[in-house]
Amino acid sequence: MTDREANRFSARAARYARVGANVGGVAARMMGARFLGLGLDRAQNAAELTAALGGLKGPIMKVAQLLSTIPDVLPPEYTTELAKLQSQAPPMGWAFVKRRMSAELGSDWQKKFASFEHHPAAAASLGQVHRAQAHDGALLACKLQYPDMQSAVEADLQQLEWLFAIHRRMDPAIVTTEIAKEIGARVREELDYRREAKHVSLYRAMLADVQTIRVPRVWPELSTGRLLTLDWLEGRLLLDHTKSDLPARNRIATAMFTAWWFPFSRFGVIHGDPHLGNYTIFTEDGAPAGLNLLDYGCIRIFAPKFVGGVVDLYNGLLTDDDDLVVHAYETWGFRGLSRELIKALNIWARFIYGPLLDDRVRTIADGVKPSEYGRREAFQVHRVLREKGPVMVPREFVFMDRAAIGLGGVFLHLQAELNFHQLFNEAIESFSLARVAERQAKALAAAGLPPAE
Repeated sequence: MTDREANRFSARAARYARVGANVGGVAARMMGARFLGLGLDRAQNAAELTAALGGLKGPIMKVAQLLSTIPDVLPPEYTTELAKLQSQAPPMGWAFVKRRMSAELGSDWQKKFASFEHHPAAAASLGQVHRAQAHDGALLACKLQYPDMQSAVEADLQQLEWLFAIHRRMDPAIVTTEIAKEIGARVREELDYRREAKHVSLYRAMLADVQTIRVPRVWPELSTGRLLTLDWLEGRLLLDHTKSDLPARNRIATAMFTAWWFPFSRFGVIHGDPHLGNYTIFTEDGAPAGLNLLDYGCIRIFAPKFVGGVVDLYNGLLTDDDDLVVHAYETWGFRGLSRELIKALNIWARFIYGPLLDDRVRTIADGVKPSEYGRREAFQVHRVLREKGPVMVPREFVFMDRAAIGLGGVFLHLQAELNFHQLFNEAIESFSLARVAERQAKALAAAGLPPAE
C-alpha cells in the first residue's frame, strides 16, 4: 500500500468511526426497540439522529437533507427533524486555507489574485467559498473543497446503506436500493469540480437568452479538480425578498420556474438542489430583477425519454388517461405496478403536478398551511404502500422529486401568485423527444460532458 493509499484508508477508517459513533447509538436503539418489542420514542430518537448528523461536516449531512424531501423513505418524525439540517459547517481557518490553496494552485497562488479574503463568504457541507479579486478587477468566488472529502464520501455512503437496511426492516414500504445508487452517483459527482465547471458552461449555453437569470463564467486558469473559481455575482439572499411587494415576488418566482423547467423541458437537465442558499437576487433600479444561479454541483442529466415521461404523466393526469399515466410510470422505471400502487403513486403525482394542472392564478399551496404542505398526501401514500407494497423507486425519480419539492418550497417562501399551468405549458410548447435529444446532444458536447446515462 502506498503512502497516499494508506492516508486515504486512514481517513476513511476515521470517518467510519466518527459516523458510526454518532449514528450507531441511535440506530442500535431503533433496532433494539424493534426486535425486543419495546416502545420507541420516535420523536426523541429522530432529534438525536439529527443532532448526530448535524455535527458532521461532509456528505452525510447533505444526504440527510435529501432524505427529508423524499416521501416515505424515512418515518415522518425523522423527516421533520432532518429538514432542520442546514448546509453550514465550521469553516477552515486561514492557515488551513493557505495549505489547501497551495496544493491546488502552487506555492505562489496568492500572486495569481489581486486580493483573496481570509474569511469565507460561505461554508457548506463539502467546501467553502472565498471572495477574491482578479488582477483585471473582476470579483471572483473561489470554491475550495475541504480535505479528505473523497474518503468522507465513501465512508458516509457505506453508512447510508446501513441506515437504509435498518429502515427496510422497520418499515419496508419502499425498496431503497436504487435510491442509494442514485445518491451515491450524484454525491460522487459533486466532488469533481472540473465536472461542475462543465455544468456551468452547460447552463450558460442553455440560459444564454434568458435575461432574468445570470450564470457566472468559469476561470479555468484558477480552477482545478478541487477548486472552482467563478465570477462573483452580486445579489441579496432570496429570503430577504419575502416581504417585497407581490409583483417583485412573482418576478423572482417566475425566474425560478424558468431556471428549473426551461433546461429540463428543452435539454433534459435539472438543478437537483434548489436550496435557498444556491440563489441570490440581483436588482435593477433598486427593484428585484432576476436570479443569480450560484452552485452547479448537483446537476442531473436525464435521457430524453425520461422527459417524455414527465410530459406524458402531466397529460395523462390532465385528461384522466389512465393508460398514459401508467405508460409514464413505466417510462420512469417503475415495474410491476398493481392498480392499488398506481393509485398511491397518483396521490403523490397529483400533489406535485397540482399547480400545473390548475389553469388559474394561485399560490403553490393554495390555502394549505406551509407546515402541512404535502403531509396528508405523504401519509396516504405511506398507508397504501405498507398494505400493498413495497415499491421499487427508480433512480431517476429521486432527484426529480427532490428538486420539485425544493422548488415548491421556494414558492412557499415567496408566497408567489402565478398561473403555473400557463408557465408550464409555455415550457413544454412544441415538445418532442427528437427535439430534446438533438438539443441535449449539442449542449453536452459543447460543454465537454458525456451523453446522458
